[in-house]
Amino acid sequence: MARTVADVMTRQPATVECDQPVSAAAALMRDKDTGAVIVNEGGRMMGILTDRDIAVRVIADGRGPDTPVREACSAYVEAVCPDTSIEQAVRLMRSHAVRRLPVLEDGRTVGIVSLGDLAIERDPGSALADISAAEGNR
Repeated sequence: MARTVADVMTRQPATVECDQPVSAAAALMRDKDTGAVIVNEGGRMMGILTDRDIAVRVIADGRGPDTPVREACSAYVEAVCPDTSIEQAVRLMRSHAVRRLPVLEDGRTVGIVSLGDLAIERDPGSALADISAAEGNR
């Protein structure tokens, strides 16, 4: 059984620079079959952008696909390190109501752990684990 975030995280998550347009981030999400990308500024994480962020902070506000990622992303992000325990990651997700935690080492993103990753690990028979393990619906 996994003990740390490093055991279950997705390594080398999709990243986008903060000055790129949200259309580039959306295309990356599509191509990588993911609902979130890490937003970097000069190689260091400065936020996270989800498909929901694009819908709510860009489309619903009448903004276009050229909107810079930095204007749509969540800049305050809870993050963990690879040796964070699975239990601590679960507590952080609960207490901050987040579905994903970037995994940082020396300020650089080395992975991302999602609610689905933790469900697969802790309760593989759950509906969330089944959905998370299923092939994407491109």
